Amino acid sequence: MTEFADDHPRAIDSRSDPSRYLTDEQPPIGGRIKQRPEDFLVEEIAAYEPCGEGEHIYLFIEKRSLSTLELVELLARHFQVSPRAIGYAGLKDKAAVTRQVVSVHVPGKRIEDFPEIRNDRIGVLWADYHRNKLRIGHLKGNRFSIRVRGVRPTDAMIAHRVLNTLQRVGVPNRFGEQRFGFLENNHLIGRALLLNDTRGAVDLLLGPDPLHPNDQHESRAAYARGDLRDAYELMPRSLRTERQVLAKLLDGTDPARALRAAGKTVLGYYLTAFQSAVFNHVLDDRLKDGTLGELLPGDVAQKHDNLACFDVDAAVLAAPETAQRLAAFDISPSGPMWGPQMKRAAGDVDERERDALARAGLSPEALSAFDAGGVAFEGARRPLRVPITHTDVEGGVDDFGPFVRCAFELPRGAFATVVMREIMKPRPQGVPAGTAHPDRSPSS
Repeated sequence: MTEFADDHPRAIDSRSDPSRYLTDEQPPIGGRIKQRPEDFLVEEIAAYEPCGEGEHIYLFIEKRSLSTLELVELLARHFQVSPRAIGYAGLKDKAAVTRQVVSVHVPGKRIEDFPEIRNDRIGVLWADYHRNKLRIGHLKGNRFSIRVRGVRPTDAMIAHRVLNTLQRVGVPNRFGEQRFGFLENNHLIGRALLLNDTRGAVDLLLGPDPLHPNDQHESRAAYARGDLRDAYELMPRSLRTERQVLAKLLDGTDPARALRAAGKTVLGYYLTAFQSAVFNHVLDDRLKDGTLGELLPGDVAQKHDNLACFDVDAAVLAAPETAQRLAAFDISPSGPMWGPQMKRAAGDVDERERDALARAGLSPEALSAFDAGGVAFEGARRPLRVPITHTDVEGGVDDFGPFVRCAFELPRGAFATVVMREIMKPRPQGVPAGTAHPDRSPSS
């Protein structure tokens, strides 16, 4: 039987809520997003078009209230292939209407060999052929159209001013709340893995969470008291990772091997979430300093077109073209996605990045010594800001009430929710839902 160890404090928070906003000079509009799937529209901007021949069927799919991984499972069953035969360029929101390309490897077969996909939540907009599997990152970016509810249509003027500032300075390239999971603790599970505390990681995955006491309450309470059978039976079937780990624990598997049963992809998500939380801390520091769009001595600059990196020294800072390249979003300063092969900054910048890692309880040496067991954990740099383009704002009223609609395009890897937070500036943690925004009177 498992005894729940309640000694894993939140050593770092996820910082999906910034400590300050880049557009603090603009008031919040408050409101809510994702009230209906149609309020959050996402469409991939493809990196390339299918060539019209090959063993991979490319499908441009519109899905509604369905995660990308759920889509993969559905397509695998329809085409009678392994989920590994399905390729996609990025994970898309579940609580949304999204359009994305997926590939299906079906050597020797044609599109007409398969029946039509009949599912109320899926529509196939086009189908074609290509020679290679679609891989993560095979896209230029995403196009968004997002309605904010619970606001006044005239708030569109504020949203317009915020987007103008973001176009000029850049969007803080923060990792949004999606990266940290519905319990907001994926990064803590990743931290436990890096500290070789697999028991702690399993406890965080399956046990009660003080910030979300009502989520899967019965199952998590059963785990905490050591009743693995009840924990497994009460855990929702939609939470596959939790159920997989619980099933292994029920068989007497030790926590380390039980967690590995979730697979390398899932474990990689937890490690990436840890990297993301530390990156958000560094980003917060640069926002406080007002240096988001500036290069500092010791920085690692990153090119936006190919993400190539170069060191920032006195010669780079003195070159007249540097300021022009920054203004044109050709280059930006980067932040750390800590890992053993990450390119390090220098001087004061490196010291501040190491300090952010130390506040999370780890060191570069500990990361180098970590045995990832085949899970991708090399480390990388990430631009501290990204451009936002093709912006549009409108206020209006439809059958579901007043709204402000914000449309824009972001490069791959950037989070639309970060843009919307700059516009909405949600209430601080601890302010109950249903109360007026602290910066808005009920009648404003």
